[in-house]
Amino acid sequence: MALTISTGFVVDDAIVVIENIARHMESGMPAYPATMKGSSEIGFTVLSMSASLVAVFIPILMLGGIVGRLFREFAVTLSVAIAVSMFVSLTTTPMLCARFLRHDVNKKHGLAYRISEGAFNGMLKGYDHALRWVLSQQPLILCVTILTAGLSVYMFGHVNKGFFPQQDTGRIAGFIQADQDTSFVEMSKKMRAFSDIVAQIRRSTR
Repeated sequence: MALTISTGFVVDDAIVVIENIARHMESGMPAYPATMKGSSEIGFTVLSMSASLVAVFIPILMLGGIVGRLFREFAVTLSVAIAVSMFVSLTTTPMLCARFLRHDVNKKHGLAYRISEGAFNGMLKGYDHALRWVLSQQPLILCVTILTAGLSVYMFGHVNKGFFPQQDTGRIAGFIQADQDTSFVEMSKKMRAFSDIVAQIRRSTR
């Protein structure tokens, strides 16, 4: 499960570095200077992103009991994957960009590129309009944020927090206890009588 989840984390750092380097190359810089400048600009950001992600899983490492046993390997695997992703994105990815990444202004793009680029530009415009509206409604957004935080605190106090949720399984568990000096034959009779009582109750409730 941790390896599956870490797939997004692993590619995220490299994508950020490559996009920043490609931005400088599209502005006209050669590959090597663009790589040096782009990676130096984004290096601290990648480091802080990875550190914050690893910090999220530190409390899971501190868990005790059966929950800690179940999720300790999960937290360790994700933390190691994030650390390796950070190292690769700050070392191998810039080297590959300087060696192989090129920008040709005269190159014509295919249909798939034009469609995807149009979709991305549309999403960017939508995000731009939404961000401008949020920044123009700061008191409203602040009130919504405070209400959301208060609702989270309220729900934390009312939501069940047990590892195994309490639910109706439709079963009734019972046991019988006899004296220690009860013989096997006598205990068998009592068990048969107990079974008959349970069967009678079951038939009467149908």
